[in-house]
Amino acid sequence: MALARVNGITLSYDQYGSGETVVLVTGTGAPGRTWKTHQVPALRAAGYRVVTMDNRGIAPTDCGTGQFTIEDMAADVAGLIEFLDAGPCRVVGFSLGGIIVQELLVTRPELVRKAVLIGAAARVDGLIRGVVEAELDLVDSAVKLPPRYAAVVTALQNLSPRTLDDPNLLRDWLDILEFSAVDPASIRRQLTVQLIADRRERNAKIDCPCLVIGFADDLVVRPHLCRELAGSIPGATYRELADCGHYGSLERPEAVNSLLVEYFATAG
Repeated sequence: MALARVNGITLSYDQYGSGETVVLVTGTGAPGRTWKTHQVPALRAAGYRVVTMDNRGIAPTDCGTGQFTIEDMAADVAGLIEFLDAGPCRVVGFSLGGIIVQELLVTRPELVRKAVLIGAAARVDGLIRGVVEAELDLVDSAVKLPPRYAAVVTALQNLSPRTLDDPNLLRDWLDILEFSAVDPASIRRQLTVQLIADRRERNAKIDCPCLVIGFADDLVVRPHLCRELAGSIPGATYRELADCGHYGSLERPEAVNSLLVEYFATAG
């Protein structure tokens, strides 16, 4: 783990390998090490220097003072790219990370050569808003869910039926989710950031090659929202993977990694 002073905060990051840089930006409540098991090795093997980061709100990265915004989080990524003298580079964003990267592509396009947005949307629809507001109510109620219960709910929300129907896979997932359960109170500010304004008009200004990856069984960001996101970015490519929930990068990492490596290797 290394620390960088960027955008008024101390930001935690890791880097692996050498070569042209790929920056991986993860989603709500997730540390940068989420990428370490699957995506980091695949991208290193393809000849890239891979940088992961703990977003604002994920310790040991600072939160700053008060409620932060998606603009703050995009400025953090921009600051890290500049700190590492890595721009223009390739950037991947998952879920909330995909929203952060959308903002980065609008405000600091000179820092990004290519972008991949995974399980991300350009707007908050009624279901996403309802889920986020319910989670905020849960945080504010100070109710603590038992870790085993929280693990089951997380599995139902984020995994595909193929995984849920496999007793061995499901047992492993429930163990992992119970062990790594996140206290929602610790990420309240990140939850609030998810309630974004419709970005589709802003996305029309993006002039950067983009790949959007959706997951057929995703209940958190349903695939039609990923397709809509791709349609809002001029020239963007859309790919959809079957047998994946919102955690598709972990459920079918080989398929996701193949898309990443192939896309980054093409000209443009």
